[in-house]
Amino acid sequence: MYDIVGKRNWYFAFSALITIPGLIFILLGGLKPSVDYTGGTVWQVRYADVPSAAEVHAALVELRHPEAVVRSVGGGFLEIRTRPIDLLPQSTQVPTPSPLPSGVTPEPSPSPSPSPSPTPEPSGSAPASASASASASESPSPSPTPAPVIPGTPFDTLEKQLIARFGAGEPRLVTTVGPTVGSELIRSSIILIVIGELFILGYLWVRFGFRYGTAAIVALLHDVIVVVGIFAMLGFFFGLEFDALFVTALLTIIGFSVHDTIVVFDRIRENRVRHAGEPFGAIVNHSILQTLGRSINTSLTVVVTLTALLLLGPATIRTFALALLIGVISGTYSSIFNASQLLAVWYEWDAKRKASALAAARKGRPTAR
Repeated sequence: MYDIVGKRNWYFAFSALITIPGLIFILLGGLKPSVDYTGGTVWQVRYADVPSAAEVHAALVELRHPEAVVRSVGGGFLEIRTRPIDLLPQSTQVPTPSPLPSGVTPEPSPSPSPSPSPTPEPSGSAPASASASASASESPSPSPTPAPVIPGTPFDTLEKQLIARFGAGEPRLVTTVGPTVGSELIRSSIILIVIGELFILGYLWVRFGFRYGTAAIVALLHDVIVVVGIFAMLGFFFGLEFDALFVTALLTIIGFSVHDTIVVFDRIRENRVRHAGEPFGAIVNHSILQTLGRSINTSLTVVVTLTALLLLGPATIRTFALALLIGVISGTYSSIFNASQLLAVWYEWDAKRKASALAAARKGRPTAR
């Protein structure tokens, strides 16, 4: 029988190897929150002239948006991120006549029917002033030049300015979030994760006991740190941002990891009755081997689906699919090689402590005559 529990120090070393760098990059500020958390306007567009990100950024600086961040997202599309911009179209202002001074009556408008003149003028002898006014009225008025974009200008005005420079645009995504909404979303996300952890901890304490619940929570924290740490490294080196779906992925990962851990813990509890008298490490080893095939097969089906979603799915959910993929792999690993091993270490340490206390008590007891 393969001894999995006996090699637990290697598993703990591997877990430290994948969590410590993530924690370092989290402290270095590698996590890049998206507009959902920081507030701002983001849109993805592909222009007919296919400009580079640097050209579009230079144009936005000229249009009074020096804070804009432009990057290529593949397929000729560019992602533009600015401060919050009003997405509503600019309303057309109807000119209102200026009020007349007091005592001045408005002149009546001329009658549409022409008044007959007693002495007709010869043809071609129209007054020069009339012909000048007629020609002036018939000449089209020049089109006004577009006004420069200023803070608070609606999105359609900025979009027209960019289209005039880089050709027709094909938008794919346009969203804007205020900073207040972003801060509320951060607070709600933290509360959701903490409440989820506490409810899971309480359930495991009631169902299995204090040691089982604590070991499962440590494995959950391992999975969360792995996912967040990898996103911090990707954000530090490649500028990958996490959006609101990232929190949904974390909650899903927590549920999946707990489900896999409960399967192993249930088998450990059953084997403690069947293999009474055996060391607890041997019981844990039996339980892991009996549930290993089920855990791996279940995880593989999810991994294949998430990989297809990550490679072939829409770009808007790739961050969600990537977080889930990392979390499912980490959750399967932690259920087998972290939670169960921590439980075995805890029981073995407690057994040694009790044995040492019993030996010390026997040494201090006087020998019977």
